Amino acid sequence: MGLSPTPTEQLVAAPAPIPTEQDVVSAARRPRSRIYPWVVAALAFALLLSDYMSRQVLSAVFPMLKADWALSDSRLASLTSVVALMVGLLTFPLSLLADRWGRVRSLVIMAVVWSIATLGCAIASNYEQMLAARFFVGVGEAAYGSVGIAVVLSVFAPRLHSSLSGAFMAGGSFGSVVGVSLGGVIAVNLGWRWSFTAMAVLGLILAALFRAVVTESRLAKYAVHDEPVAPSDGPTASAPVIRVRVSTLFTNPAVWCAYLAGGFQMFTAAVLLSWTPSFFNRYYDMATDKAAGAAALIVLMVGTGMVVCGIVTDRVSRNDPARKWMTGVVFCAISLVALSIGFRMGTGAPQLILIGIGAFFSGGCSGPTAAMVAGLTHESVRSSALGTLTVANNVLGLALGPFVIGILADRLGLLESLQLAPLFYIAAIVALLVGRRVYPAGLRKLASQSTASA
Repeated sequence: MGLSPTPTEQLVAAPAPIPTEQDVVSAARRPRSRIYPWVVAALAFALLLSDYMSRQVLSAVFPMLKADWALSDSRLASLTSVVALMVGLLTFPLSLLADRWGRVRSLVIMAVVWSIATLGCAIASNYEQMLAARFFVGVGEAAYGSVGIAVVLSVFAPRLHSSLSGAFMAGGSFGSVVGVSLGGVIAVNLGWRWSFTAMAVLGLILAALFRAVVTESRLAKYAVHDEPVAPSDGPTASAPVIRVRVSTLFTNPAVWCAYLAGGFQMFTAAVLLSWTPSFFNRYYDMATDKAAGAAALIVLMVGTGMVVCGIVTDRVSRNDPARKWMTGVVFCAISLVALSIGFRMGTGAPQLILIGIGAFFSGGCSGPTAAMVAGLTHESVRSSALGTLTVANNVLGLALGPFVIGILADRLGLLESLQLAPLFYIAAIVALLVGRRVYPAGLRKLASQSTASA
């Protein structure tokens, strides 16, 4: 699902366009409002909510689409997975394009595209048209996570980056909560088409507001740079900028372990985001709106867990960054056990409690993996590294999870398929343990890359 909480290592990529030394000096001399950066953060967060509301509203109307169009579970799953697949495929190239073309302009275009595509979902008359519309929802949402957080972090001091990153990523889950719950209520009272229409209109309004308030020039004025240039009366010699090749994102085994762990741990979290409304509808005999409301609570647990687990990870690893690997292992193990037992129990309060515990820790590994990616890559390519992590999260988790469970549900049944989903945590745990073992070598490789590029 997008980016993950990160430690205090700096995550900011060079803003587009890259300011000159004179721009930095002038910006340093000008007084800065304390409000504007928070306005930027609030608007970017609101668009993130819209992003995931448009993405996850589909889950709320699964039962209605299944009945109206006689769709199989695998076809329903494909409508979800195609969005995550496009996010996985396009995040990296579109993030690079946004850095060169302008982040604000790119974000506005992204929001307009996914909102219009969501409106296309509202007027779709069959599965094929809905699939095409969902394809363009994915195109619009592809790089919002990496570009949006880069914009937010660019106007805040590094000491706030960890908290902001955690909140930004959890916003995906909170947006899913609103999308699923509100979409279910609207669908029951007005019809499922109005659920998509409401999300589309909200996205277009927020895109217009973001464009009116946030501009590249204002971001440059409030930008907080890694090493601010001190004002002086005479000419200032700029420090040499160290840049490493993009290929370094893929030559460090420890970074690869973080990519894989992040992707695999998102598999089950994505399944919970997509299939819990149908689970409550089929096995607890809940109506569409009540099933969506119950599922929203599960999704809320996922998002809350991401924030809390990120904070816990930062505290535990304050004096030893290598502990981040082991906190990820613990979070994955708890979710593996709780969900495996929970989905094998009969319906009732004990089952719901275990599923809630499993959901809380289901995305908890997101913080440790993103922290490792940030700490093991050079800052000149760090935003691209986080974009690569987003690709892994979407391809291995958000796209693969709902689709695989949908196919298995057609053959085994939904409950039996949900019982198998937590097993993917085993792959995440293995990747984390291997990453912990090669972590010292990864740090040495990072140091050698910086020295070679100096």
